[in-house]
Amino acid sequence: MKEFFSQMGKYFARYKGYIAGTFAMNILAALFNVFSFSILLPILQILFKVNTERYEFIEWGTGGINNLVEVLKNNGYYYSQLMVDNYGPSTTLLILGIMLACLTLLKTSTYFAGSAFLMPLRTGIVRDIRTDIYKKILSLPLSFFSEERKGDILARVSTDVNEIDGSITSSLDMIIKNPIFILVYVGTMFAMSWQLTLFTLLVVPLLAGGIGRIGKKLKQSSLYAQSKWSDGISQIEETLGGLRIIKAFIAERKMEERFTKVNDEYRDASMRVAIRQSAAHPVSEFLGTCMIVVVLWFGGYLIFSGNSPIDASGFIYYLVILYTTLQPIKDLSKAGYSIQKGLASMERINKILHAENPIKEQPNPKSIEALNDSIQLEHVHFSYNEGHEILHDINLTIKKGQTIALVGQSGSGKSTLVDLIPRYHDVTAGSIKIDGEDVRNLSLRSLRGLIGNVNQEAILFNDTVFNNIAFGVDNATQEQVEAAAKIANAHDFIMEMEQGYQTNVGDRGGRLSGGQRQRISIARAILKNPPILILDEATSALDTESERLVQDALEKLMTSRTTIAIAHRLSTIKHASEIFVLHEGSIVERGTHEELIAMNGYYKKLNDMQAL
Repeated sequence: MKEFFSQMGKYFARYKGYIAGTFAMNILAALFNVFSFSILLPILQILFKVNTERYEFIEWGTGGINNLVEVLKNNGYYYSQLMVDNYGPSTTLLILGIMLACLTLLKTSTYFAGSAFLMPLRTGIVRDIRTDIYKKILSLPLSFFSEERKGDILARVSTDVNEIDGSITSSLDMIIKNPIFILVYVGTMFAMSWQLTLFTLLVVPLLAGGIGRIGKKLKQSSLYAQSKWSDGISQIEETLGGLRIIKAFIAERKMEERFTKVNDEYRDASMRVAIRQSAAHPVSEFLGTCMIVVVLWFGGYLIFSGNSPIDASGFIYYLVILYTTLQPIKDLSKAGYSIQKGLASMERINKILHAENPIKEQPNPKSIEALNDSIQLEHVHFSYNEGHEILHDINLTIKKGQTIALVGQSGSGKSTLVDLIPRYHDVTAGSIKIDGEDVRNLSLRSLRGLIGNVNQEAILFNDTVFNNIAFGVDNATQEQVEAAAKIANAHDFIMEMEQGYQTNVGDRGGRLSGGQRQRISIARAILKNPPILILDEATSALDTESERLVQDALEKLMTSRTTIAIAHRLSTIKHASEIFVLHEGSIVERGTHEELIAMNGYYKKLNDMQAL
């Protein structure tokens, strides 16, 4: 339970009012339950005439708290005898039966109210966990997702959260209600006979110990089962993304066998968890019955020996309370099993929620509204892992309004270099400054607000054309969106679509061609109107006609902006103010196109290869 509250405590704290309400209702339900059982005593006395003793009324409060139970018992018998004398035994039974029904109604009403108070808590915790995961995903750096499988993250957001809903939150009623009922029932038993109750409590550890042995490995088994389902989700996600390749290479059978293997392993792990969990009820039922038998024998022994602190009818009532106590104990053990399963899922979710985010803002970050002078990279080093440096001693200055280009073979560090400017990663050594201010001192929102991106893969969302262009710009008007689309050479093909700007582009823009997707992403950057523009091989995946249209749109976008362009096709960056050639993480050449050709170095080799 300690682990449970340490993991879930922060979520419970948000719903303190509802928890207080359910506590109050369950305390009332337990008290009404005890009082409703107590009415059985005079009913038994009347039906079986096991007690011919006459009772006299005792003033309430006589003897203080120590004699409260005796006074309640005496006066209860007194009033029942009075009703028998006045109305006869049959009518008295009817009156007592009506009182029992009324108390039962109060008990069930308060019980329902206690459960109703928990509904906002149950649904709210699941909502809060999903929201926290999504917020964390948005805040984590890109490096986190390059190390994690997308399918595993999806499994944690969906399957693991559902497991918490089905195990932890569904057990909240039992966790809160049952300890209250157990305390009230045990308190009643102590009031009736502390000797008999002490003996009973000596037997209880046997019940708890037997159940505890079964539950020890449940969490570990659940962790293994959930990890197997994460593998399954990952394979489904890979299959959906690579279906074209799977069919092209006739690999359906191979993929089916891979998934079947993982699915069978998940089934076997889940079966072991389910078997272990299903053992809770029969084991607790058997041990509970054993406890009743032992207490029945001991209580009977005391009564037969004449040393019993309670009479036969009181002992029957005691056994009723004891048997009633067993149910919340068994429910609590079931909740314990469910919580162990849920904690296994919570542990997996915490790998996201507690993931370290190295991209941190200063306590009072500075805000930046525009680029006034230049971007400076001074002795920049960067590595994802210690011992393997991606960028080594990069020094360059980009003046306001300049267009600079980065070229080099794949893996030379071009994309990593431009990712450092908006702080998708932080430099390992050195600094990046905008107008002389280190980007680590700037607020992320204002820094990234200065920068527009057009990437090789045009990333669109499953939404309308309008919303994709207006993405990231609040309250954009139809006129502004259309103006941006016209500059990006996208307006004409958008208007030819069935619903124009309100047409849905499909998953990742799948209903559009590559050139259309790219022009919409350029329109998005135009609407944002950033002073700094990063073009990451924006035309490399396009055919000649689409490239011409996109290149024309890019040239309009680059007008009066500071642009950093990454290009494999050197023809697209010939007119750059300065070209930087990267090789194995270092700048090996720099200059204009003509100057680099004249150097007869690495750039000249790249140019000649493309000319061929």
